Amino acid sequence: MDFSTPDTPGARTEQRLVLRPGDAGYDDELAGFQTGFAQRPDVVFAASGTDDVVAAVAYAAEAGLPVGVQATGHGLPDASHGGVLITTRRMDEVVVDPEARTVRVGAGVRWGQVVAAAAEHGLAPLNGSAPSVGAVSYTLGGGLGILAREFGYAADHVRSLDVVTADGAVRHVTAESEPELFWGLLGGGANLGAVTALEIGLVPVTRLYGGALAFDGRAVDPAAILRAYTAWTETVPDEVTSSVAALVYPDLPMLPEALRGRYLVTVRVAYTGSAEDGERLVAPLRAIGPAHEDSLRELPYTESHTIHSDPDFPHAYYGESRMLDALDTAGLERLVSLAGPAADRMHVVQLNHLGGALARPAANAVPHRDARWLLRILSPLDGAADAAGTDRETLREFYADALAGVERHTVGRSLNFTFGGGDRTEGLYDPETRKRLAGLKALYDPANLFRRNYDVR
Repeated sequence: MDFSTPDTPGARTEQRLVLRPGDAGYDDELAGFQTGFAQRPDVVFAASGTDDVVAAVAYAAEAGLPVGVQATGHGLPDASHGGVLITTRRMDEVVVDPEARTVRVGAGVRWGQVVAAAAEHGLAPLNGSAPSVGAVSYTLGGGLGILAREFGYAADHVRSLDVVTADGAVRHVTAESEPELFWGLLGGGANLGAVTALEIGLVPVTRLYGGALAFDGRAVDPAAILRAYTAWTETVPDEVTSSVAALVYPDLPMLPEALRGRYLVTVRVAYTGSAEDGERLVAPLRAIGPAHEDSLRELPYTESHTIHSDPDFPHAYYGESRMLDALDTAGLERLVSLAGPAADRMHVVQLNHLGGALARPAANAVPHRDARWLLRILSPLDGAADAAGTDRETLREFYADALAGVERHTVGRSLNFTFGGGDRTEGLYDPETRKRLAGLKALYDPANLFRRNYDVR
């Protein structure tokens, strides 16, 4: 049924679709990758362009309602009820300028689209490990990518942003036109407005040496793997970006037979140098012990997602992260042990090697550049137990205990890898960055319309 204003259910004009609870398509519009946090807004603006976003912000401002923005639903901060939700999945334009080595991406674009489009011109974006993640939201949180140690955060390569601020204004923001807002948008998440498009620099990368080296954690001591991996990272150049992950795979029929019930500790590597040099670089890793899987090889950049092989199906999850200035080996080993086969549920523990270009100053609000490691833990949510929040509370208690051994080296947390818990904003920014972002929030969003996020106010 068609209506002319958003005051009635199922409102649609020729260019605008607005949905309310009970409307056909309402539940489908809310569907995203994270299934653990229920989203039940009063009004959904299914945006196809900037005008729709302006209309949504104006409507929310007039009604005094909070605003959330959802592209793919990977990084939902929490469940939410009421307010206005802007969905941007239809804003999926990708335009590559091969001469300038840039790409313009709409608010709903996924990284897989950008990788494919850039590859046609011998270029690559600074995307993350999962092709289904939204490029804009990822970048606004900083963006720790496959080539991060060589090129830095994705946010470091943004040339301009188009954003609708709380006053309904459409702004084209560059480091020259509005340097303070430019700084705050990149790293500040969704706090300062609804970003409708980004222009991002690309890099001349067409192939990699990389892949995964997985060890059976029941046959090879996980502690020995961790010690060998962290020692190896001290020897590699900035052109090597790597991580190690440990998890016990559930014995489920949807998983490949080779993974069911396995306890794997996996090193993932991406290197832009030659395959010959890559083989020499990873030789110490192969010497750790017999590998359950060894996919290290030369590969086109379009296959870079196979290095991590992140799950591509929606599911419910929760998690935590720690940015570390040094590594407490005993604390890390204890965490991996607690989250291993003896745990009462599946946990994914991942350690990312930072440094290199990630440590360089940049004109944005991405914090904790002095961190040398990113430690994160992710756990599936039990839907039935979490209906009352009890499962998340259980996990918080587990995380507090499991992460206690690394707290003395913790400098903060990562916005991109907080995995829910929008009420937990401590540590996401250093005090000076938080103060500066709060000042921008007071200037550009004094009523705090954009509060369905990790609020900096």
